[in-house]
Amino acid sequence: MRIIDYFDKAATAAPEKTAFVDKHGAYTYAQMRDLSNAIAVALQTGGMADMASIAVYSPNSADAFACVLAALRAGGTWVPINAKNAIDANVDFMNLTGCEWLFYHSSFAQFVAEIREQVASLKHLVCIDKDDAGYPSLKAFTQDTVGKNPIEIPYDAHRRCTVLGSGGTTGRSKGIMWDNLTWSTMIAETGITMPSNTAPVHLCAAPMTHAAGILTFMLTPQIPTNVIVEKIDPLELMASIEKHKVSHVFLPPTALYAMLAHPRVREFDYSSLTHFLIAASPVAPDKLAEAIDIFGPCMCQCYGQVEAPMLITYLSQADLVEALNDESLRHRLKSCGKPCSQTRMAIMDAAGNIMPRGERGEIVVQGNLVAPCYYLNPEATAEARRFGWHHTGDIGYWDEDGYVYIVDRAKDMIITGGFNVFSAEVENAINGHAAVENCAVIGTPDEKWGEAVTAVVVLRPNKSATAEEIISFTKERIGSVKAPKKIEFWDDMPRSPVGKILKNEIRKTFWGDSERAVN
Repeated sequence: MRIIDYFDKAATAAPEKTAFVDKHGAYTYAQMRDLSNAIAVALQTGGMADMASIAVYSPNSADAFACVLAALRAGGTWVPINAKNAIDANVDFMNLTGCEWLFYHSSFAQFVAEIREQVASLKHLVCIDKDDAGYPSLKAFTQDTVGKNPIEIPYDAHRRCTVLGSGGTTGRSKGIMWDNLTWSTMIAETGITMPSNTAPVHLCAAPMTHAAGILTFMLTPQIPTNVIVEKIDPLELMASIEKHKVSHVFLPPTALYAMLAHPRVREFDYSSLTHFLIAASPVAPDKLAEAIDIFGPCMCQCYGQVEAPMLITYLSQADLVEALNDESLRHRLKSCGKPCSQTRMAIMDAAGNIMPRGERGEIVVQGNLVAPCYYLNPEATAEARRFGWHHTGDIGYWDEDGYVYIVDRAKDMIITGGFNVFSAEVENAINGHAAVENCAVIGTPDEKWGEAVTAVVVLRPNKSATAEEIISFTKERIGSVKAPKKIEFWDDMPRSPVGKILKNEIRKTFWGDSERAVN
């Protein structure tokens, strides 16, 4: 089906149920259907070309979701623009995708002139929340289209409907095209892998342009109520879970760690949670164990990437609880789960050979979950699809029981004294220290070792530890070769707009202007 079909089925089944609620108010499913219809008609009658790129540039809000639904309903291509990105990055991505329409929130009005000047393809702008500098508000834009229905776009499984950015943590973001089949596969997998006994209450706190917003659409067949907050604030998240009786929330590990470190984390009622989903990077096992102790048996993990979104593998709540309670299975806390039903996964060596169980290699995937291509970039598509598989760039293995373990990103391997050290393994060990909130491990230049294993550590509030103590703690867990030779304590680390730690920025501190970040 088309994405909008899932929403409309929910609106037909439960028209008076609350679909979206934010600080400004709430929309029922029927109200959101009517609003997105009106916006879609205004787009179609306003000269929208078929599959035109339509950018939505806003903090998390119900009205921003209405614009996304309308773009999809009208037959456009949704281009998510991250509200936390630097303006240069957003301009670059709008140019890459040839944006013709821009729905923006007035909080970004100061950037509009720059966007208009630098994005030559841009023809139409609408300010979501109010009239702004000659651009109509959403209300004004739809004043003549309320109550009307748009021209229906025929279903085509391979029709382009979204172009998303690749993480952009290592350079310019690539555009990744999703079609109806990509979306339908992901939505179907959600129902198989993450079924609910009751309609979900989903807390959308991470940027709606990434996994938190995508999860909103993934849950649509289960007719969720989506509670929208503008940003990740640990205290607001904890209070919102209790207030709204939230059942589903997605967060990156960095946000989970910040919640665990908050002094009031044990003051709230989390009994409504059924799916506390962690993704975006590996989670330290000790932090998972602590999270289960605090939030209950609701913790789960998924592994995916924009090129094969969200559900390549899944580690269920039951898997985590079993691993926590059985010492012989505790290693599974390091796993990202088992391959999901709609995706074929393998471990491959550099020559294209499928590796046996237990052997390390690159994680590769096949199936309808895999996005069709990098947008307007056939070279990148060909490079990522060698040997007939999509190459994730992640190094991992799976065990005899079928659980998959991510060792590291291929580019994050450290070569020290002739030994290969995977930074994720070191980070997991360090993150087990009671005083550590988060850390990042990189290789830094060293005359003796070539690269020295170096950890940048952020301590929990009101906690202390010495470099020697953390090094000794890590040696006890993973041995002296992998333990860091150097420790630096920072107040915080550079992060991407979706919370990922930017190791390339950390490396610059140690490697300076060198053209290489390896020795």
